[in-house]
Amino acid sequence: MPPEPSGFQDGLTHILVIDDDRKLAGLIRDYLTPLGYAVELVHSGPEGAERALAAPWHAIILDVMLPGCDGFEVLKRIRAKSAVPILMLTARGEEADRIVGLEIGADDYLPKTFSTRELLARLRAVTRRSVISQGQQTEPPVKELVVGTVRLNLDARVATQNDQVLVLTPVEFDILAALMKSRGRIKSREALIENLRDRQYEVFDRSVDVHIAALRRKLGDDAHQPHYIRTVRSAGYMFINPDA
Repeated sequence: MPPEPSGFQDGLTHILVIDDDRKLAGLIRDYLTPLGYAVELVHSGPEGAERALAAPWHAIILDVMLPGCDGFEVLKRIRAKSAVPILMLTARGEEADRIVGLEIGADDYLPKTFSTRELLARLRAVTRRSVISQGQQTEPPVKELVVGTVRLNLDARVATQNDQVLVLTPVEFDILAALMKSRGRIKSREALIENLRDRQYEVFDRSVDVHIAALRRKLGDDAHQPHYIRTVRSAGYMFINPDA
């Protein structure tokens, strides 16, 4: 179980579900509660955004279609202030929706035809990536990765560029860490996926590319004249030292 964030002291994993489908939201709560989750339900966009920022959730399950404002707007409001793991749900299942959500900062995406086992697997994956597990804490810590002006504190999970904090989602942080650890060497999409996901379920093929694009935007990088992340055609990506 993830370490307890400040504000929750009951030993449970706290999940916020923002979905106007009250029956589905209730089913999610009923399924997760016996598994050690404390689930709170909110049924509108504005209320969801407000509640999301009012407590240190372990993760948020966010629907795209919401009254008041849609899930993309809620996601933008959350990401402006928080890197909490967010799993988005959609009834439409359109690729364009998935890409937009990932570009804005969603950690994962699930169509509403999901099975409860898949929901649990994806939820565990996004929460696990967002914190350092107890097993990892017992290992000798790798304190920092530094390439050029980019610095990652792997213990605190803080990224900076020119001493300015980069606001990264958990997935973006992990991709950047994987690339920096392999700096100067090509990292395939498949290898990046292995760093991010359980092997028990499929990965949305374009997700790595979308997260790379988001990282480039936040680093002020240019895909055509890269200073940090270079695309190696048909092979993957490589983090380069801009001073080299």
